[in-house]
Amino acid sequence: MAMPRTNVDPDFSEPTDPGRWGHSLANLAEIMLPCLDAAGARSVVEVGAYAGGLTTLLLEWGATVGARIWAIDPTPQERLVALAEERSGLELVRATSLEALATIPLPDAAIIDGDHNYYTVSQELRTLAERAADGPLPLLLFHDVGWPHGRRDAYYAPDRIPPGDRQPIVEGGGLFPGVTGVRAGALPYKWPAAREGGPRNGVLTAVEDFMAARGGLRLAVVPAFFGFGAVWEEDALWADELAAVLEPYDRHPVLERLEANRVYHLAFAHHQMTHLTLAWQRIERQQALLRKLLDSKTFAVAERLSTLRQRGKPAYSKAEVRELLGE
Repeated sequence: MAMPRTNVDPDFSEPTDPGRWGHSLANLAEIMLPCLDAAGARSVVEVGAYAGGLTTLLLEWGATVGARIWAIDPTPQERLVALAEERSGLELVRATSLEALATIPLPDAAIIDGDHNYYTVSQELRTLAERAADGPLPLLLFHDVGWPHGRRDAYYAPDRIPPGDRQPIVEGGGLFPGVTGVRAGALPYKWPAAREGGPRNGVLTAVEDFMAARGGLRLAVVPAFFGFGAVWEEDALWADELAAVLEPYDRHPVLERLEANRVYHLAFAHHQMTHLTLAWQRIERQQALLRKLLDSKTFAVAERLSTLRQRGKPAYSKAEVRELLGE
């Protein structure tokens, strides 16, 4: 199996992934880049480039094969903007994916990792298919075809989605594996769908519906780092070579169990940390109240009265409060 002609730094995304969620598709570079090689891609569009973590790897790969990269993001981070200014092989398109895909040259491969909802992904695929017309469809690569967005929409800007094509949403909803609704303290997402599953909900659902309508397509899913998917035409000249890259990983049960374990512990750790933070905040408020009692004349009087009533042994004292405070 061909290996990527680049080095993947495990800490490359640390500035944008301090919690180590593993949210960047670059974590799957050792599988994704051989897919581009197998398809002979010389033009690649990346939808949802954000801060340029994956873009950097694509540029490194592209420099070895003479490929050009388009990075699409309506609100690119400073790191991506600087990267575009530095590298001639990169064109930054500051627009939504639906605007950009309708105007830029049809690529050999499209990496779909932008707004993770059924409507947006469906429209991105429809646009690429219409641009291809009767010609070959680009190699389609997707992120987030696994949990949580495979079967649950999320929106960066809900107002951009027609109301009739938008799932009911929960602002700041917490998502936890196995919970179809939302859960307080779980992994936070800005605008997730209120429930997981059902028709027209999620990235993988959009991909499958597109394939069913078009026909002649093949899907592979690598169940790691929130799920990597690839769709290609079964009669593409490079179809067999691409299949050889992906078949060892496609819905492999060991990878599925590893990813299920990873996201559970990621969500559980965040849930526990949230509750610990809330508990510590309560303790700090209680400590502040106790310190006010120490300075209170009313408390001092109450302590003396309690001493008299208890014959020298008060029911409560400043000494006990100081002991509780560790002072």
